[in-house]
Amino acid sequence: MTAADTHRAILAVWRIEQPRLITSLARMLRDVPLAEESTQDALVAALERWPETGVPERPGAWLMAAAKRRALDHLRRRQMLARKHDVITRDLEEEQQAMPDLDSALDDDIGDEMLRLVFTACHPLLSREARAALALRMICGLTTDEIARAFLLPEATIAQRIVRAKRTLSESGLAYETPRGEELSQRLSSVLEVVYLIFNEGYTAARGADWMRPQLCHEALRMGRVLTAVAPQEPEALGLLALMELNASRTAARTDAAGDPILMLDQNRALWDQLQIRRGLRALGRARDLGGAGGFYALQAAIIACHARARTADETDWPRIAGLYAEMAALVPSPVVELNRAVAVGMAEGPGAGLAIVDRLMGEPALKAYHLLQGVRGDLLHKLGRHAEAQAAFEAAAALAGNRREQDFLKRRATEAADAAPPP
Repeated sequence: MTAADTHRAILAVWRIEQPRLITSLARMLRDVPLAEESTQDALVAALERWPETGVPERPGAWLMAAAKRRALDHLRRRQMLARKHDVITRDLEEEQQAMPDLDSALDDDIGDEMLRLVFTACHPLLSREARAALALRMICGLTTDEIARAFLLPEATIAQRIVRAKRTLSESGLAYETPRGEELSQRLSSVLEVVYLIFNEGYTAARGADWMRPQLCHEALRMGRVLTAVAPQEPEALGLLALMELNASRTAARTDAAGDPILMLDQNRALWDQLQIRRGLRALGRARDLGGAGGFYALQAAIIACHARARTADETDWPRIAGLYAEMAALVPSPVVELNRAVAVGMAEGPGAGLAIVDRLMGEPALKAYHLLQGVRGDLLHKLGRHAEAQAAFEAAAALAGNRREQDFLKRRATEAADAAPPP
């Protein structure tokens, strides 16, 4: 194995193991920032050692052992100033001696431990914006750039939020807990937002060579299912679960054999997972029964349900979808919601009507670097026969896209538009 192969293997292992490591260490240390610091130190150790020794047979166990050693060293450097550290250090040393099957232990810990850590990061003491950014970066393993793209904000702004949140979390001595009753309700909206953003990054990756990151989708779905068990009367938790189940039902149809994207209207609907669709529709029905039909996540789930119920693309109820997006825009004004509404209006009333909405969005600062704005505009222009303009829009979208699969797809759309243009 070459050094480059080893480096890629380390990064692949890291993406999988980082959330588990932080979750397990945070539970043992009662200190989330120290858990993250120790985990990062373990990564550095792997980058130094594995190119020489090779990737261990159980890389997760190796990283956990290295992280524990770093945590012990850190606590010793503090000279055991607090009684809590004495207890924790003894526990860690005993575990270090026993060294159980760490791979199995990590799998056991991932139950509600990940969600408990997200609840800790979403403490009301932190600002709403900082809660989600901290949880996504430190616990869920998303990069600062990926988080910035999710929020349509500069990377430096997100980085500052994360630093401030870590400092607050470290200095406040917040409990590592799953809150109950009123405290749970206070944090739930932030936790739902974190789970929603994790799923979105898994469903359409902001960066990298693959269009989807299935592990993130699976983890978000798992946490969503646990949340509906923890808060069974919360309609927005059910709405979010419905949204994720319905979106995930299309996974097998979203890419071709080469891994390239297939647009929804072109997908083979026989590949859609009907069991998952039924689960999603059931969760959406429960959210409505609880009075949550007009919630942010329930409205999105209702939109996806329109697609799920259509046996063919031609049967899609686009006027209904456009109306649901209008409800969302009234509930949470957002240029991204307006862009999605433009797509639905373009399908329901014609591409000219959709393009009128898109053109009004062209000056939105938040969408300046958002590749889908140009991508949608290119599609509408192409349908209107304005192929040269469509080509330019698709090329601009490809230049802004961070994911290689999306870049390639948009470049192909630009070529299609160029081929359709009449000769000069």
